[in-house]
Amino acid sequence: MTVKHEIKSQLAKLLATEDLIVEHKNVETAEFNVQTRVLLLPQWGKASNRVYDSLVAHEVGHALFTPNVDPPRHIPHSFINITEDVRIEKLMKRKYMGLAKTFYRGYSELADNDFFEIDGKDLDTLNLADRVNLHFKIGSFVNISFSSIETPIVNLIKDAETFDEAVSAAETLYNFCKQGQQEQKQEQEVNAKANLEADGQGSGVDNSDSTGDDSDTDSGDGNSISVEDSVGSDHDSSVNNLPHVDNTVPEEDDDVNDLEPDVQTVESLDRKLKDLVDNDDILNVYAEIPKIDLDKVVVKNKILHERMRLEWDEYEQSHDFGDTFYEVDQDYREFKRGAQKEVNYLVKEFECRKSADAYARATTSKTGVLNTSLLHTYKFNEDLFKKITVLPDGKNHGLVFILDWSGSMQMVIKDTLKQLYNLIWFCKKVNIPFDVYAFTLDYPLWTEDDGVRHSVYEKKEGVFQLCDNFSLMNFFTSDVNSKTLEEQMINIYRIAHSFTSYSNFLIPLGLRLSGTPLNETIMALHQILPKFKEENKLQKVQCVILTDGEASQLTYHKEVQRHWESEPYLGCGYVTRNTVLRDRKLGTTYSFNVDGWAQITDVLLRNLKDTFVDMNLIGIRILSPRDGGNFIRRYHYYGKEFDRLTKDWKKDKAFAIKDSGYHTYFGLSSAALANDDEFEVKTDATKAQIKRAFVKSLKSKKMNKKILSEFVELVA
Repeated sequence: MTVKHEIKSQLAKLLATEDLIVEHKNVETAEFNVQTRVLLLPQWGKASNRVYDSLVAHEVGHALFTPNVDPPRHIPHSFINITEDVRIEKLMKRKYMGLAKTFYRGYSELADNDFFEIDGKDLDTLNLADRVNLHFKIGSFVNISFSSIETPIVNLIKDAETFDEAVSAAETLYNFCKQGQQEQKQEQEVNAKANLEADGQGSGVDNSDSTGDDSDTDSGDGNSISVEDSVGSDHDSSVNNLPHVDNTVPEEDDDVNDLEPDVQTVESLDRKLKDLVDNDDILNVYAEIPKIDLDKVVVKNKILHERMRLEWDEYEQSHDFGDTFYEVDQDYREFKRGAQKEVNYLVKEFECRKSADAYARATTSKTGVLNTSLLHTYKFNEDLFKKITVLPDGKNHGLVFILDWSGSMQMVIKDTLKQLYNLIWFCKKVNIPFDVYAFTLDYPLWTEDDGVRHSVYEKKEGVFQLCDNFSLMNFFTSDVNSKTLEEQMINIYRIAHSFTSYSNFLIPLGLRLSGTPLNETIMALHQILPKFKEENKLQKVQCVILTDGEASQLTYHKEVQRHWESEPYLGCGYVTRNTVLRDRKLGTTYSFNVDGWAQITDVLLRNLKDTFVDMNLIGIRILSPRDGGNFIRRYHYYGKEFDRLTKDWKKDKAFAIKDSGYHTYFGLSSAALANDDEFEVKTDATKAQIKRAFVKSLKSKKMNKKILSEFVELVA
């Protein structure tokens, strides 16, 4: 079964009882940074879930219980590893009783696969350090024996509770093994000399001085290591039974003095664990959403429309075109009159759903006051008290709209704006606060003091890169009065009209269509939504994004060391399959392991939904008639859901996808949006012409009502 790295990351956090930052990277060994609280785990792609769980639990043990201190240099690290591993696994089992079975199963699998490379070996020939390592890791599966001299050292390791005690136990273990290796080396040399002497090749050689008297070795002179020297005088009195470890060696035998004991099982386990790392995996790159300075990104509503009005006034004074905006303003008024039926339908649906919801949550209780009109029924009626029905207050709603102001929207921007205006008028009628932002790369945001636009976020390694000219234009807001809102809606309608029809007026600076910084906008919503909710004192906020295409490619900052520079250069890289979005607040990660760069937006949307769990995120996608099928296949390539959505698209020119990055992703035909749903025919029209016009009107209204009904269900 494939190991799910995100699940293992959650396991590590739960075990650590801390919101650790867990990173899975293509490294050979696990590491934990105590300062940054980052637990770096190898991508053990070849490990089973049992082994993975035991390895994660082991590394979390180090994160919890191993202090951030440098161990003594005179003790080899492998010996401290042995004693410290015993200590932290003991503490983890004590903290989480269920981990005993996890370690048992993990080490069982490691033993079966000979990760310690002991198959065919006589374990009694291994030194004490190897046998201790095997005893505490896989002692349930192999027989390990200790002598009466070794047992106190084993107990010392087992009883270590603090890191200092584990280090002291490691020092005792190391000295014991080193002395044993020295004695073994001396014995081998004595035997070799004895063999040469027996063969007549070493006559005249006196062996008595080279070996020394056995009684001197155990005499306990100043060169021997006592319990107090190895573990400290304040340690448990049970260690008094430890054997004396003598480091005395012949002065003339430097080779014997330089010997270091070898811990084969530690090296074998490290080597085998490195083999579990899937080297074919691409190195993961972790990136985070930056904190954006909204004051530098958002073009305020008042400033936007004041500059717009100023430019048009100057233009009208310098050009004598009569009433420049007469035709487009007349077109707006006609559209507004015709849209009232849809707006009223939205209001009716909204109020009905609110009333139904309130009725479903209504409670009825007795008042404690007698109902005198029922007193005569006391013999057969127990319900003689008056009742009262309590209807709970409805939720306080708010809506944030995001409008795509990119070049690809040119031919549908006016029709999309009409749909947006319907929703704005709906909000006004039911008294729902709203804000409308249009994203762009064209608006010239700069500071007034030096004429230079400063960065809207802190650029550093490991955060996503935002376009320097990214802006959000606050087209409309419920904070203004009705008269001002009407003037502002006419202003934007004029600009949208000019994109599809000839107009004899200029488009104000910064309001031309540009690129598609949709991904940047989603990142900015992490700050816009809570701010909007707090300022309007709302209980529930909905977000609606109206767009027709994909976002621009997303990049992240990374440091690159160029050979001609002494300091690292802050460059950037494209988000690919190996990029991971890390959210420190949620403690979760999101893999961008997607089929194409166009689906990167869905990952950002999922993170936004997880951040604001009480919000509905609604997408409205404007599609050409021939693009509907291709777009549906992005989420449902075949099957019942694909057939259902395709049928809806052919019949109603609209569909609703439920399993995208949005809670609901509406697809609307641009051709259907452009159709006028008014039932209009010529005075001399034939019966057939009247019939066709009526059917066309009904179809258009059916499409509108179906989508609007689903929309109201989400926001009610």
